[in-house]
Amino acid sequence: MLAPERRTRADVITAAAIAVFVVIAVIAAWATSGVANTESIVADEPARPPQPAAKLPGKLQELWRAPDTVSTRALTSEGVVVTAADGSVVGHDPRTGEQVWRFTRELPLCGVESQFGMVVAVYRTDRGCSETTMVAGADGRRRTARSSYMDDRVRLSVDGTYVVAQGPDRLEVWRSDLVRTLEYGYVDAKENWKTQPRKGCEFLSAGSSPSRLAVLERCPGEPADRISVLAPAPKDDNVPEEYGSHLLEGAGAASPDARVIAVSDNRIAVYQPGTGGTDPAAPRLTVLDAKGNPIVVQELSAPLDKTTATVRTSSAFLVFTGNSVIALNANTFEPMWTAAEALGTPVPMAGKLLLPVPGAIAALDPSTGAQVSRIPVARPDYGGGPISLGVLGNVVLEHRDGRLVALADPATTDAPRGDTERPAKPLG
Repeated sequence: MLAPERRTRADVITAAAIAVFVVIAVIAAWATSGVANTESIVADEPARPPQPAAKLPGKLQELWRAPDTVSTRALTSEGVVVTAADGSVVGHDPRTGEQVWRFTRELPLCGVESQFGMVVAVYRTDRGCSETTMVAGADGRRRTARSSYMDDRVRLSVDGTYVVAQGPDRLEVWRSDLVRTLEYGYVDAKENWKTQPRKGCEFLSAGSSPSRLAVLERCPGEPADRISVLAPAPKDDNVPEEYGSHLLEGAGAASPDARVIAVSDNRIAVYQPGTGGTDPAAPRLTVLDAKGNPIVVQELSAPLDKTTATVRTSSAFLVFTGNSVIALNANTFEPMWTAAEALGTPVPMAGKLLLPVPGAIAALDPSTGAQVSRIPVARPDYGGGPISLGVLGNVVLEHRDGRLVALADPATTDAPRGDTERPAKPLG
C-alpha cells in the first residue's frame, strides 16, 4: 500500500496563489461587466397605461419638462414617459414628471428606443456601441441584455417587430428578446467574412418592416449608391439573405444625402436629392418594390432637410420634410396630401393628427390633411429645431431642443405647472 502524499510548503503557497488569482479574476470580471457601475431603481408597482383620449384638448399648458438629449423623438412605454440623458434612462409619470423608475450606467448612451412594452438602451464601451439593456417600460426592471462589437455611433429604429441598430460600417437586427437575427457589413469574426455579399461599404441609411430590411450603402468602386433589400431574420444570422440589390439611377443617385424614407412589406421609398449646376434636376422620391426594383419616381418641389423623419400610422407614412409633412399611402406610397408650416412629426390623438406648427399644435383630418382646429402652445425658449410629438392619455409630449416637455389641458389635471425643469425623485 502506497503512503499518502504529503503537502509541502510549496504546495500550500501555490494553492494560495491560485486562490488569490481566482478572486482577483472574479473581481475584475465583475468590475468590467454590465452589473458594475450600474444603478437600477425600479417601481414598487407597475405603471398602468392611461385610457386613450376621447377628445382633443381645448388648451395646452406646460406640466413639466426634463432633459432628453439622446433620442430625437418623444418616447413612451406602458404608461410612462421615457427620457434619456447623461447615462440615465428614466421613466416618468406623465402627469407630474416624477420618476417612476431609473436605469443608469457610467457609460455614454448611444441610443434609446421603445417597443414591445420595453425600453432598449445602448451604451458605448471600447467595443463601440456594444452594450444593450432592455428594461420593462412599466416598472424599469431589467429583462435581458446583449453585447457585441458595434460602430462608435449607431442609429436605432423600430418597426413593431424588430430593432435595427445601424452604424456607418455595420448593422444588426434584434428581435424582441434582443437575440440578433442578422449582422450585415463589417464582421469581426474572420470566419464570417465570406458570408457577407460585399466588403468595405458605408451605410448611409436603413429602414425595416416585419419582412423587409432596406439598406442604402455606398460601396468601393461603384458609381452610385446601392439599395439592398434583405430578410431581417434569415435562417442564419451570419448569412444575409438578399431579395435584391441594385444601384440607384437618376439625379442624386450618387449623393451621400440620399436616404431610406419608408419601408413596408411590399414598398420602399428612397430620397434622392437631385443635382444643381448648369443642368439641375429636381429632388425625388423613388418608390421601389419588395426586391428593390424601381416602380415610380415622384419629383419634389424642394430638397428634404437633414432633420427629415418619418412616422407611421395605420393608413400612412408621414414624412417631415423640414417645413411640411407629406402623407404617403401605407400600401402604395402614393402621395395623399401635404401639410405646410410643420415644425416636426405628427402623432394621432382622438381620431385626428396633431402636428407641431409655429405657436400651436394643429389638428388635422388624417385622410385629407385639412386643418380642423389649432391649439395654442407657448414655446418661449424654442430654438427652432425639429419637434417630435407623442401622446399618453390626455397628455401631449413635445421633444424639442434636447428636452421633453409635457403639455395638457389645465381643466383635466391638477398637476403642478410651470416652465422650470422638475428633477425626477428616486423611489425608495
